[in-house]
Amino acid sequence: MKKISLLMLGSALIAVPVLAAPGGADRNAVQTRAEVQTKTAEMFAKMDVNKDGKVDAADRAARHAEMQAKRFASLDADGNGSISKAEWDQHGADRAAKRAERGEKRAEAGDGKRGGMRGHHGKRGGHRGMMMGKADTDGNKAISLAEFQTAALARFDAADANKDGQVTPEERQAQRSAWRAKRGGTAPAAPANP
Repeated sequence: MKKISLLMLGSALIAVPVLAAPGGADRNAVQTRAEVQTKTAEMFAKMDVNKDGKVDAADRAARHAEMQAKRFASLDADGNGSISKAEWDQHGADRAAKRAERGEKRAEAGDGKRGGMRGHHGKRGGHRGMMMGKADTDGNKAISLAEFQTAALARFDAADANKDGQVTPEERQAQRSAWRAKRGGTAPAAPANP
């Protein structure tokens, strides 16, 4: 559970430069440092379930319990507090139908992507777990808003190749290429000049 929660936090931290664009996850929008700082504060507030100013094991446990309750409620169609064989079977059929629908949409779009857990590269926690360890600069196994924003802004600054306080889609692409090269050993793409 701890590794999954760290993975969730790491994902949120990694997503900050992409999600901080006005209007959501618009990869074509230019992002400013101020927008990233605002978005990280919003994300942190959502993750700090007990509102004690830090994201720690208590928040992870509360979030896990909340997710479990929602999952159970979605399975318990008649709301009687028990999951019958019929409810379980219906849940399985619904999931299979959704998977088939997604597969058809992908086939129509011709993107060739397959389902599954992408980005994990066979490692538990992977680079996201390491990132959360880096965000916890005081080693207290809790992430403060300051630590969360510092880590997110460091990622923003790393992507801001020309140091103009904005990250363009080209700079994001160059950063992704560099990460892929580091993981896969391929040469990074040359950064585009905006």
